[in-house]
Amino acid sequence: MRRHVLSLATLATLPVMAEAPIETLTVTADLRQSALERLPTSATVLSVDELKDEGAEHLEQALGRIANLNWSGGSSRPRYFQIRGVGEQEEYRGAPNSSVGFIVDNIDLSGIGMAASLYDIAQLEVLRGPQGTRYGANALAGLIYVKSQDPTELFEAGTELSFGEDNQQTYAGYVSGAADEDARWLYRFSVQQHSQDGFRDNLYLGRSDTNQRDELTLRAKWRWQPSEQFQADLAFLHANLDNGYDVWTLDNNGFDTLTDEPGVDSQRTNGASLDLQWAINDRVSLQSITSWANTHGRHAYDGDWANDEYWQGRECPLYDENWNVIGTGPCEYSYFWDKSAKRDTLTQELRLASADAGRIFADTTDWLVGIYFNELQEGNDLDSRYNGWPDQVLKSDYRAKNLALFGQLDLNKGRWDASAGLRLERRQSDYRDDAGEAFSPDENMWGGHLSLGYQLSDSQHGYLRLARGYKAGGFNMGLPEVLKPHAQFDTETLYNLELGLRGRWLEGRLRSDLALFYMDRRDQQVEASLQDPDNPQRFFLYTNNAGSSDSYGLEWELNYQLSTVLELYGSLGLLKARYKSYRVTEADGSETDLSGRELAHAPNFQYALGATYRGEQGLFANLNLNGKDAFYYSDSNDSRSDAYATVNAKIGYEATRWALYLWGRNLTDERYGVRGFYFGNEPDLDWAPKQYVRYGDPRQLGITFNYDFY
Repeated sequence: MRRHVLSLATLATLPVMAEAPIETLTVTADLRQSALERLPTSATVLSVDELKDEGAEHLEQALGRIANLNWSGGSSRPRYFQIRGVGEQEEYRGAPNSSVGFIVDNIDLSGIGMAASLYDIAQLEVLRGPQGTRYGANALAGLIYVKSQDPTELFEAGTELSFGEDNQQTYAGYVSGAADEDARWLYRFSVQQHSQDGFRDNLYLGRSDTNQRDELTLRAKWRWQPSEQFQADLAFLHANLDNGYDVWTLDNNGFDTLTDEPGVDSQRTNGASLDLQWAINDRVSLQSITSWANTHGRHAYDGDWANDEYWQGRECPLYDENWNVIGTGPCEYSYFWDKSAKRDTLTQELRLASADAGRIFADTTDWLVGIYFNELQEGNDLDSRYNGWPDQVLKSDYRAKNLALFGQLDLNKGRWDASAGLRLERRQSDYRDDAGEAFSPDENMWGGHLSLGYQLSDSQHGYLRLARGYKAGGFNMGLPEVLKPHAQFDTETLYNLELGLRGRWLEGRLRSDLALFYMDRRDQQVEASLQDPDNPQRFFLYTNNAGSSDSYGLEWELNYQLSTVLELYGSLGLLKARYKSYRVTEADGSETDLSGRELAHAPNFQYALGATYRGEQGLFANLNLNGKDAFYYSDSNDSRSDAYATVNAKIGYEATRWALYLWGRNLTDERYGVRGFYFGNEPDLDWAPKQYVRYGDPRQLGITFNYDFY
């Protein structure tokens, strides 16, 4: 592994200038929109300035800064996330059941996180650990929340242009202001068009754009505030990602492909949310949050990872009608997998909460009660071809309804504060496909939290939190006889114990956020796969329950405003996640004992270091380093990634209304795996299992120009 050293020795000679305290951040994903310093759970909040300083255009480019958050590269943009080793690596079966919540402006996009442009974003929030009281079954591991900029009373507008290697072209703009003289109607619109070739050269087709990214994002927000007692916020999102998917190679070279049928990874999402808030009186307030999302997606790939000419130049065994080898001859291997999906999601939440005069227990305790409804419908159309013949062809329909009641009490007395929350949830689901399989499980679940906090001083706060999260059980379709015992799997529960300390020191210039945690997972749901020995091009993907697993570790974030022109920051995530008991079924019916092994996509450490210089004369510079330990790609085999680190930089000049930057990502051109498989995909090798790796983006240099109108 390459080593990267960031020397900060010269920084000690810089003068500490007038006090420049770090801004106070509010967590909007919390029920009460608490200040980060008083939030009793591990969380990261990245502000718009922090995201811009590192040049992050998409969520993918911000993930390396967030402790104990990993992602699976099985799609053109990150769609599947893991927090503290909990989460999905892919979803091919058509019955979504997310462990990590993903929400954009109150629009639930859990499991389809590709629609995550960061242009015109106010902040990015990540809540770690089960969020059972607030979000229920879709937040067993935690939550990712993207909040865009709100409308402004004063008129403002801006534009951004970016050009870079890999034929990147990005055009963006926004406008915001008041629609009437009294500023009761406010609006904001933004648009971004991003395109690039995708860092792959298809040597067979002679093209450099078979892995292209062609992404359009439109956002709109309206705010109506006719009085101080009422406010309505309407948000709209349109994201159209027309991306290619051509990332796998037989020789693992990473960036030179040979496919004759390049894949597709497209997603078109339209979504909206309506947030209504009434201050009924000085004792009670009412809030209604309604959201809707419609997504059409297609994920397709060339499963043989080559072309007819390549395979005909290879020698393969020839078989008779009884599958006896009778000689060798040119290989015949062509496979294309293609799934189209349509998803509709509708959510409705009502909250009744105490106002200042409505506190109970001697005016020490705020209360909140609510009801939540979610309906998800998804239809899938799978069509795969093997050597020109239909292979796996399936149409399916899935529907799930969730109804929940929840409540929370928040006590504040002197230096002490405490919180208690409970959520009761009823889930009903129904699945049907044209192969004749049908499942209709329903279940009752519950989760919640207890926390106790103490204000050690005016600027330091400690807390202890116990939380219970849950994830609904489900079913597996299309299983062979050897896997029939795994046709259904049980609800998973997760108990999380956390000790945290947040605070500011050195007159507010140093901010530290430390959390220690232990997690106990019961009936853990594990993704597994089995290659069909009779039809090696096919895989049986299923979920089963491990007996149990446990995890422990820490998250630590630091921000230090060394002077008025220089800020240092960093994060560290340590994680030890392992099975206490788990046996996986093999093709011959035997079992492999994985008890004691680490979980997939759960690196032992992740870290980030960075420095931002913003001079008084307009000069700007940012240098940051992100690193990650090796991890298992899957729970079904021992295939692992390599540890790696990437270096990124951004320099430029900032004037009052305009700015010009030069930037570079992965400056050392580190080759790092983001997804891997271990299976047989080469008939000339008699389908012998082998590790195949998909790599992240190589080095890229570019330029960005911003102009703002005021």
